[in-house]
Amino acid sequence: MNVAQKFGPAFTLESADAASLDQLRHQAEGCTRCELYKNATQLVFGEGSQKADIMLVGEQPGDKEDIAGRPFVGPAGHLLDICMEEAGLDRSRCYVTNAVKHFKFEPRGKRRLHSKPNAGEIRRCSWWLGAEIEIIHPKLVVALGATALYSLLGAKVKLTPERGHVLTPEDHPPVLVTIHPSFLLRIREEEDVARQRANFIEDLHRAVQYQGN
Repeated sequence: MNVAQKFGPAFTLESADAASLDQLRHQAEGCTRCELYKNATQLVFGEGSQKADIMLVGEQPGDKEDIAGRPFVGPAGHLLDICMEEAGLDRSRCYVTNAVKHFKFEPRGKRRLHSKPNAGEIRRCSWWLGAEIEIIHPKLVVALGATALYSLLGAKVKLTPERGHVLTPEDHPPVLVTIHPSFLLRIREEEDVARQRANFIEDLHRAVQYQGN
């Protein structure tokens, strides 16, 4: 499937100009492109090799990530690690990042509850995601959830009909569409959890062929 033909021009996002991930991270640490930086503890940049074949893109850092300053270190990240291992993907050889680099939340007493980034926040933060992709130039980008998919390919590409598919837009690495692991944590029925988890692992297994030896 050619996303550019079906959905119009794909990934025409402007991006920061940096020669390396270290340089890009240094630029991003002072980011004020949207209001989210004001309440977050710190920016949570991507993590992994600049030569990674596979890039995984989530939504935004959560409470644990905001405190640690690293992506996917909370419950969803732990589950992702397990599912990647079962799928045959080596996380240490992947690059893991988020569409939005600051934690957006609503305070509830001592707790900070996740709040979904809006379209403007996602588009402004794509300045950094676009540069990450340009620098790494992965063989495959895995969109973990609707926010990541929106950031990568725009509003017309929907998660449910494209889940499990590898989309091939012009002038952009292929994009594998799947759920965010946090979705699995919200399911209450054990049978549904097992089925959805198996489907998620199957989706991730499609990425194995893109990870070089």
